[in-house]
Amino acid sequence: MVHSGYGSGDRNKKNVDEAVEKLKSRGIEVFEVVCHMFVAQQKKNLVERLFREILLPSHRSKAAPHEEITRVSCCPFRGLSCTASHEHELFTAVQFGDLETVETLLERDLTLIHQTTVYDRHSSLHIAAANGQIDIVTLLLDRSVNPDLLNRHKQTPLMLAAMHGKISCVQKLIQAGANILMFDSILGRTCLHYAAYYGHSDCLQSILSSASSSHVAVSWGFSRFVNIRDGKGATPLHLAARQRRPECVHILLDNGALVCASTGGYGFPGSTPLHLAARGGSLDCIRELLAWGGDRLQRDSSGRIPYTIALKYKHGACAALLNPSSAGPLIWPSPLKFISELNAEAKALLERALMEANREREKNILKGTDYSLPSPSHSDAGMGDNVSEASDTELCCICFDQVCTIEVQDCGHQMCAQCTLALCCHNKPNPTTACLAAPVCPFCRSSIAQLVVAKVETNHDIAISKLRRSRKLRNFSEGSSSFKGLSAVGSFGNKTGGGRGSGRIAAENEWADKP
Repeated sequence: MVHSGYGSGDRNKKNVDEAVEKLKSRGIEVFEVVCHMFVAQQKKNLVERLFREILLPSHRSKAAPHEEITRVSCCPFRGLSCTASHEHELFTAVQFGDLETVETLLERDLTLIHQTTVYDRHSSLHIAAANGQIDIVTLLLDRSVNPDLLNRHKQTPLMLAAMHGKISCVQKLIQAGANILMFDSILGRTCLHYAAYYGHSDCLQSILSSASSSHVAVSWGFSRFVNIRDGKGATPLHLAARQRRPECVHILLDNGALVCASTGGYGFPGSTPLHLAARGGSLDCIRELLAWGGDRLQRDSSGRIPYTIALKYKHGACAALLNPSSAGPLIWPSPLKFISELNAEAKALLERALMEANREREKNILKGTDYSLPSPSHSDAGMGDNVSEASDTELCCICFDQVCTIEVQDCGHQMCAQCTLALCCHNKPNPTTACLAAPVCPFCRSSIAQLVVAKVETNHDIAISKLRRSRKLRNFSEGSSSFKGLSAVGSFGNKTGGGRGSGRIAAENEWADKP
């Protein structure tokens, strides 16, 4: 007999003690376990002892018939309440990943595969997916178990796997044809909402990748799926921003999530992701949202801007960045076609340059205040190394400060990531069209069809390196600066003929020919 959670009162304990003595007097073996439903370790201890004392085959064979009707009043998986039978043994084996026992039980009675827990109606596939038991998930799916089974709350195994961050189970269920467009009956959420809310970026990316290459993108629309709303009008981006999940925020924005979408009943009506990030106090989420065009002046249904919300919840650093009177950040130029077609390496370079530029802005905003920014992911020493190596690499002809890392196709001119970003972010999007005027190459004025990572050449001639440094010093003495006079650089590029390579090489040749 298992007694679960007999309470804190002396009377309850006395009743339990009396019941135990009566059972022992009848020759029934009794063991006692304290188990509170909301204490995970106690529930685990209960099941482990139950499995060891009663459910193992060696114990069952020695037990008297009347000892096998023992009842359990709680179990490790929430809502699991059942007798000590093959059915219960299956659920226990599934949770703890005992593949051999699961196979044995299913060979003995295949109908067990369709059994569910009493209250929450969890199937074996739900339990396996929630606990990350990929071998058992594979076994069940191979035996033609429906991947879209519903529990009491109309949650699928995919939703539970995404909720608990079990990426291998998420991928296996999607591969088996699990429907990513199923809604639960609690808040009307999908597996995408669950992954964003609980901050499992790998699961989120896997679901989005599946949606972009499946029938969802064709029949329902990928953008519509990314911005799908739950029963309270919250998109996955709203949930990620409110729960302080910057990685998920970035992934969703990168896949077309609407940065200025307003909620219905979630949080405070009319809240944007920026309002919710301000409430949660996540600087990283606010950085991401601002860099993707989050509007600091957009109001919720009560007329509050994000700055007001940050002040209300005493998030001073967040309020400083959200203050409409402070300098605005550089905004990722996502409407540009060649930006949306960047390969992963070029995109990473430009995104890093964007965050570095905005961090410099943040330092200026927070200078002299009580707030300080966390240390950036890169070190100043690393930046110094890049500059010191410029003598052996292609130096940017616009700022004469950074190495050329981005190449314009088809003309072949090269720039550093910072100057490329400044060129693309020169004009803000038109609020009526959400489009940017496409920039042109600053050297030859040709249209930019594609940006790729530049091939850095090393072991340059020493004389050319000295010439580069001399020209750099001369340029600085004349008052040049980064990102200054982009249109003038374009005219300079035309004079040099707009040949392939960086504008710097053509300039050196022209200067070397002069007496």
